[in-house]
Amino acid sequence: MNEILTKSVARNIYYGGSGFFILLFLALTFDTIRVLPQRDYRENLTSQVVQGKRIWEENDCIGCHTLLGEGAYYAPELGNVYKRRGGSQGGADFIKAWIKVMPTRVPGRRQMPQFNFQEAELDAIVAFLKWTSEINTANWPPNIEG
Repeated sequence: MNEILTKSVARNIYYGGSGFFILLFLALTFDTIRVLPQRDYRENLTSQVVQGKRIWEENDCIGCHTLLGEGAYYAPELGNVYKRRGGSQGGADFIKAWIKVMPTRVPGRRQMPQFNFQEAELDAIVAFLKWTSEINTANWPPNIEG
């Protein structure tokens, strides 16, 4: 075995592998730079969406939920919750009702705290979650439930 893997073979494997992965990294970086400008979401960014994001951050929702795969995995993914719960056919009503009835006090279930949001705050949260559901995530997550 020692005769097969000499210092020069090991060095060639190291340099060859390093070169391959550097080229792969550069190719993926250039592809990202090419694709991202086509995904400009600022056109749909309203003051209500900004307020919803502010509420999301102030209440540390990402401490329990994931949003587009980022955050804690204690509670469900919310990047596509608007579409998942009905979209324009009731997604907003479902989200607001869900937040209002928390905690449900069902034994053995994880519970979301009651934040006592005003109606305008609930509308802002829904607007933010609707906005995130419209982001082109290249079919991620692969499972609709996150």
